Amino acid sequence: MAVKLRQDQREAIYFVTFTCHRWLPLFEETQLYGNIYGWLKILKEQGIKTVAYVLMPNHLHCMLYLPKESPELFKIISNAKRFMAYEIVKRLKANSKVSLLEKLEEGVKVKEGKKGKLHQVFRESYDAKECFNEPFIKQKLDYMHKNPVSGRWNLATDYLQYIHSSARFYDLSEANELVDLTHYQDV
Repeated sequence: MAVKLRQDQREAIYFVTFTCHRWLPLFEETQLYGNIYGWLKILKEQGIKTVAYVLMPNHLHCMLYLPKESPELFKIISNAKRFMAYEIVKRLKANSKVSLLEKLEEGVKVKEGKKGKLHQVFRESYDAKECFNEPFIKQKLDYMHKNPVSGRWNLATDYLQYIHSSARFYDLSEANELVDLTHYQDV
């Protein structure tokens, strides 16, 4: 379900998903993974804890803990999407990905185009659910971590082998080299 209301609860864990426009595999096409890890590092510097994540070719899932003094979730996500969008467009242009750029241009609504927007890189809204209890958190962790091997995805033969995920942190108690994770039981 798309977020229509502000998620303003602090000292809470949120399960968040945002998706590229038309489900285009823009993260994969532009190799944006390092940029996304950089965003998670910036969040840590702001006191926002990454509880879990999985980065897919065209969307990402993460669980974030927002401390009392953090910005509202919509500000965190809108800033992330804005800066990632600039980088995606920059990389598409640098690699002469004209067809993809045209698809992103076609996605701009007339009203937004009049304001100067040139590309629609992400779906306008994002999904966010507050994680109220441990069973809900565990259900979301299982969903996220198995996403790379479920349905049409064949990103790894075993979900524990998919590199852009916190699955090994939870299932094998391994430290994560890419993201400084905080176990959900520690917040």
